[in-house]
Amino acid sequence: MRIPGGPDGRRMMAVTFVDKAGSGLWGATSALYFTFVAGLDTGEIGLLIGLSGAIGIAGPPLGGLLADRVPLRPLMVVVQAVRALASLALLTTTDLRLLLAVATVGSLGDRTSAVLTKLYATRVAGEDRSRYQAINRTVSNVGWAVGGLAAAGALTAGTTAVYRWLLVGDALSFVLAALLTLRCAEPPSYSRLGTETGTGTGATHGAAPAPAGTTNPWRDRRYLAYTASEAVLFLDDSVFKIGLPLWTVTATSAPHQAVPLLLVLNNVLVVCFQVPLARFGSTPRAARATLLPLAAVFLAGGAALAASTAGTPWLATAALTLAATAFTVAEMLHATVSWELSVALAPPTAQGAYLGVHGLAQAVQRSAGPLAMTGAIAAGPAGWLGLGAALAAVCCVQRRLVREREAPALSVASVTVSEH
Repeated sequence: MRIPGGPDGRRMMAVTFVDKAGSGLWGATSALYFTFVAGLDTGEIGLLIGLSGAIGIAGPPLGGLLADRVPLRPLMVVVQAVRALASLALLTTTDLRLLLAVATVGSLGDRTSAVLTKLYATRVAGEDRSRYQAINRTVSNVGWAVGGLAAAGALTAGTTAVYRWLLVGDALSFVLAALLTLRCAEPPSYSRLGTETGTGTGATHGAAPAPAGTTNPWRDRRYLAYTASEAVLFLDDSVFKIGLPLWTVTATSAPHQAVPLLLVLNNVLVVCFQVPLARFGSTPRAARATLLPLAAVFLAGGAALAASTAGTPWLATAALTLAATAFTVAEMLHATVSWELSVALAPPTAQGAYLGVHGLAQAVQRSAGPLAMTGAIAAGPAGWLGLGAALAAVCCVQRRLVREREAPALSVASVTVSEH
């Protein structure tokens, strides 16, 4: 498979796999570690995860701002090192206050790393960034699956030592990711080389960046509105993590065993179809056109969840399968649209700052998403119909935001120099 970005693109794919495999080890066992090793109760675990995650929201804009001012590769290495140290530091204490401080540093590192990785891909892949993102999401899913399976196998031993070793494995994955990053070249940067030596990652074929003179995303009202709409569309993540499992076991007659199978279906579909669907976000114009079918898929997913309460277990399972498929298609379409538009609407000289602000969308969704899911469940079938309709409406609003930003097609010269 051809990976955009040449050797550096392939090396960053390896970084993604190692990073996500380590995160799969920890993500599958973190709550168990805090319960059986740190000795925290459920309320303390909720406070730890919730508060550290909320503070971690500051990571994307901070990382993006730094990336416009300092070389990207060493910054990525430093962030990976911070993540490794934070993971190892969790092993040194069971005090809730210290655990909160360490977990907050880790959360900031996780969120910052995600934005820096996206920015590196934007700079190295150029106009082929949509294909790069699609392959990257596929590799991420495979990495998570490998890490989760390894954690499941290790937990059969059932000892506290196993939890500690899984956390060590997570830390080592960050160390290996940092070492792999050191083998990558520093990508060219508009903000550091000047606009005359562009990377080809500016707005092309139907979308324009921020208004002339605007390089501060916090003063770009339309980009902020776009980011706010993204926070809503990223709710597909909470649907799979919270909404679908809870709805299945509390409101439908489908067997509980269907829950993990629906999650596996999501993973398999992403691995198989994310790359082919990348063509729907290959240009800003294509991405904008995809927002209408994305709206239809969101609406279909909400309707299928609403219908899953009626009929026999077989009919409920069929409706849930349809819903899982619809929301997975929505997830894949939105991923490629979001990647393209978030870059195309940013001025090339401030991509880091803009992508950092865009990173807030996912961070906010992770905090507000659980409330949205529990609210939809409490409202019953009407709640899912309402959620699907709301997501479809936001797609239409976002389509208008992008249209208003359109301008005559621009072309940006490819860069022919690199920083070392």
